[in-house]
Amino acid sequence: MNRIREAAILAIGIILLGWFIKSGIDNFSNKDRKVTVKGLAEREVKADKVIWSISTNDMGNDLPTLYQSINEKTSKIKAFLKQNGIDEQEVTVNPPTVNDLESNQWSENRKNFRYIINTTLTVSTKKVDLVKTAIFRQAELLKQGVAIEGSNPQYEYVSFQQMKPEMMEEAIKNAQKTAEQFAKASDSELGKIQTAGQGQFEIGDRDQNTPYIKKVRVVTTVTYSLSD
Repeated sequence: MNRIREAAILAIGIILLGWFIKSGIDNFSNKDRKVTVKGLAEREVKADKVIWSISTNDMGNDLPTLYQSINEKTSKIKAFLKQNGIDEQEVTVNPPTVNDLESNQWSENRKNFRYIINTTLTVSTKKVDLVKTAIFRQAELLKQGVAIEGSNPQYEYVSFQQMKPEMMEEAIKNAQKTAEQFAKASDSELGKIQTAGQGQFEIGDRDQNTPYIKKVRVVTTVTYSLSD
């Protein structure tokens, strides 16, 4: 009777030991099963800030006359900007710079003038639409004898911080969809997130013809656990 009882206890012990070993092997094999996917979110937005540098110059031989001329041109540009809705505090006027063509003893000045005087006005504003309108109207300055050089504006989108949480959430959801498709294809169950990156944000022009329309994109990398 005792031998039967001992044999039964031994058999139960062997069964439990086998079950524990199998469970341990399964857990070990499932422990490192994972899938890493990327999620993308994109938005097209209008630029909300513009920096517009407007340069003009004058040439001659008499510096006082040139300074007076460049100051008159600067005043005309400032008046033009004001007429187009740009406030004075949004305009920075850099001091004039003078290039003396005869200051270098090695240069050969064969021009009919000695000095080139240049000044630059910089507009920094959130009034993007007004600046776009002013750019189309800048030919009006030519009628006043003001030639503009280097007036290519730089458009920016500075409010993307407000979009970050929503775009990150969308990127993670898209990553989850990809992971679910992978799990389904491999006859697995998708588990919890093991690791997730903060996401890399990029802001660029939608295309070269519309620099005032920006494309904001974020790519995040997420790792999920897998199980049978």
